[in-house]
Amino acid sequence: MNTEGAVEVVLPGKVEPDGLQIRHGAVPAPGPGQVLIRMEATGVSFAEQQMRRGKYYDQPPFPFVPGYDLVGTVAAAGDGVDPRLAGTRVAALVKVGGWASHVLVDAADAVPVPDGIGAAEAETLVVNGVTAWQMLHRKARVRTGQTVLVLGANGGVGSVLVQLAHAAGVRVIGTASVRHHDALRALGVTPVDYRAGDVAARVRALAPGGVDAVFDHVGGSGIVDSWRLLAPGGTLVSYGTAATRDDSGSKQLPVLKLLGRVWLWNTLPNRRRAYFFNLWAGRALAKDRFRARLRADLTEVFAALRRGDITPQIAAELPLTRAADALRLAESGTVAGKVILTP
Repeated sequence: MNTEGAVEVVLPGKVEPDGLQIRHGAVPAPGPGQVLIRMEATGVSFAEQQMRRGKYYDQPPFPFVPGYDLVGTVAAAGDGVDPRLAGTRVAALVKVGGWASHVLVDAADAVPVPDGIGAAEAETLVVNGVTAWQMLHRKARVRTGQTVLVLGANGGVGSVLVQLAHAAGVRVIGTASVRHHDALRALGVTPVDYRAGDVAARVRALAPGGVDAVFDHVGGSGIVDSWRLLAPGGTLVSYGTAATRDDSGSKQLPVLKLLGRVWLWNTLPNRRRAYFFNLWAGRALAKDRFRARLRADLTEVFAALRRGDITPQIAAELPLTRAADALRLAESGTVAGKVILTP
């Protein structure tokens, strides 16, 4: 019997960050096919910011433990699992449940973290890295010499995306507030201040023929500008609705509006394509294929980190019991990279 206690953060309903609850309990035991991960790093993603407002389009009913992904060491393996997994460092994408000291996951969902990569470094690249890699290489299929526009280039996904694009020989234009411009230039990005009005006109001045891809997490009415900035043959990848984060009303409606626009644009005979990127697409229908793709892509991202193509952007590290402070910091818009929670 494990006498060590478990700690988790509970989202009880639509609350301000201070409304998060800390719960203590027994450490769970892994069932058949599962591993118990002792969390070393988890993080605050845009999903949790939406979930606390009840705005994430397929979040579970309250109360639940948030936390989209985590990195940790396998503490125990259940029946049918290779016992050699115990003691190894792994990453897992869970959507919810990561803000806990101990997390049960299916062994098939645990992806090995290579030696020499720290837990916090790896955590910056789980949901953000896989999202960036799949949008860049599976959806937009960028090629050397192309030009892309990344909205929110200093954010969790944006900061990984611009580095992966740069490593692929792609010219990157990125929007961010002025305080992040020097850091973006250091990553090889041409920065544009999104607060200085008419972003589209300034992007057109930098890329008169249009851009080959736009990565847009903002959604809302601005998505039309993103579409219009595409060069012939270009690809729009929409992957969020940040513009409606603080709106009241239906959590599904902004996504449904986006999907409608994407469908309509793809019927037009103008050689441009639009996608609404959903990281979880295909999991329900082909779980093994989904897992194999996730494992392959996260392995590519970790390899890029080891090559030096990506510098992990850690905004701050805070203990799990200060999840409220971490959430506030992530929502403040004042930091670059990912806010990390540790045990």
